[in-house]
Amino acid sequence: MQTTSSSSPDGDLRSPLIPQAKASDPERQKLCIDDMLQKHCGEFGMWQLKHFVLTSLAWALEAFHTMVMIFADREPAWRCLDPACLAGAGSVCGLEPGSWEWIGGPGSSTVAEWGLVCGQKYKVGLVQSLFFGGCMIGAGIFGHLSDSVLGRKGSLTVVCILNAVFGCLTALAPDFWTYALLRLLTGFSTGGVGLCAFVLATEPVGPSRRGVAGMSTFYFFSCGIALLSFVAFVFSSWRSLYIASSIPSILFLVVILPFISESPRWFLIRGKADKALKIMKNIAKTNGKHLPDGVSIALDEDTRENQNKELAEGQGKEVEAISGSLIDVIRSRLTRVRLFLSVAINFLCSVVYYGLTLNAVNLGTNLYLNVFLNAVAEMPAFLLTAVLLDRFGRKPLAIGTLWFSGFFCLVGCLVGGSGTWKVVRMVCGILGIFGMAGTYNLLFIYTVELFPTVVRNMALGCATQAAQMGAILTPFVVVLGGRLPFMVFGMCGVLGGLLAFCLPETLNRPLYDTMGGMEEGENSFRDNNA
Repeated sequence: MQTTSSSSPDGDLRSPLIPQAKASDPERQKLCIDDMLQKHCGEFGMWQLKHFVLTSLAWALEAFHTMVMIFADREPAWRCLDPACLAGAGSVCGLEPGSWEWIGGPGSSTVAEWGLVCGQKYKVGLVQSLFFGGCMIGAGIFGHLSDSVLGRKGSLTVVCILNAVFGCLTALAPDFWTYALLRLLTGFSTGGVGLCAFVLATEPVGPSRRGVAGMSTFYFFSCGIALLSFVAFVFSSWRSLYIASSIPSILFLVVILPFISESPRWFLIRGKADKALKIMKNIAKTNGKHLPDGVSIALDEDTRENQNKELAEGQGKEVEAISGSLIDVIRSRLTRVRLFLSVAINFLCSVVYYGLTLNAVNLGTNLYLNVFLNAVAEMPAFLLTAVLLDRFGRKPLAIGTLWFSGFFCLVGCLVGGSGTWKVVRMVCGILGIFGMAGTYNLLFIYTVELFPTVVRNMALGCATQAAQMGAILTPFVVVLGGRLPFMVFGMCGVLGGLLAFCLPETLNRPLYDTMGGMEEGENSFRDNNA
């Protein structure tokens, strides 16, 4: 008896009527970005290295626009022109006009040009506080915009344009109040540079490499400060210095920014899964790896079944964007507590870091050399924290660096300020900066890992705003002089370490995309470790 089906063009009867899908079938595989980086694209290959370096160069720009005021607003040395002024006892207050002059001329600094000494000296602290006030406002606004409509790269583009414009206009300021306004506006744009660059640089990095990468961004900030010391030494006029410190922002826009990619995580939460997947394929290709065609990109929130189904279907289909707000952060107890602690610790850390930096002008040393050495002293702290970050975890390291800085600040409070003790106090200040620089570096990567993608920059913006608030208050602490500033800095360091005890550890934990994904992940983690 013949079987007609044996010669059927439809195939062999031995083939199953319903093909069985293999467990390893890539068309059935649906991965979040962290899993995709680990399994197929590479956590930190050539693509991430290039992207990280180019993006982190923006930190040098922030250093230029932030620290330029140390040189532009300095009080230069002066000399007597009349023998009668020699009795002035080291102060120009009370001297007759024309009996003395500024060394370097009135254009050497804003203090010399507008007479910001004696009864007008408060204006120097005022303009510095206005700058940090602008940073606080800008951090909040651009933190929100980078999570929503502008994205990470779009926000970085806008702040760099504004920095270049405001920086150049500052050099043309005809009077002090115009100068103060332009510094406020420069602070507004500068406040968004660091947080946008940090998130953009670290989001495409895999979880096991993200900590070290995040810690390494601050090398660019310290290198920017060190380079600014040489620039300020060459450009003795404060107006030419502002032009020189603004040109790098223009170069960054023209030469660097076109080669920087938007974050695939931002594309994903905005519902642009096709663009996110395209970047992931480019990462895999550049890293010498292969992302299977059937693998689809998905959010880490398992409860969004419908959206994940649409993402799996691919074919360039865009889905509804997911957004978050500060209200969402506050509504959830999990993120509300984390936000409060992050804000408080960043505030205290900023008071110590900027306080010790600005307090260096009271040490009586060469300003250019002193700023350069302070910047160099920060680099070993970055290296040490980067090495220890994945060994001891974020939480113990944060506590240790905060208490290290606080201890030496308290020691500096106890010693005198003359003779040999003056050197001891200077060393305590350097060690305090060493510890707090490591903390400041660590807090960025720690804050990034504490919040999901949908509100990450918003939360980081709030923490940065708190840091700027601390920077606003810092000049008023420094002017107190004597031992009191060191006492305040020491107490801030100790209190910051105590608050860090209340934060969770994020070492080797996933970088969540949504609020729901984070809550589910944290609940699962607690259940597994109960």
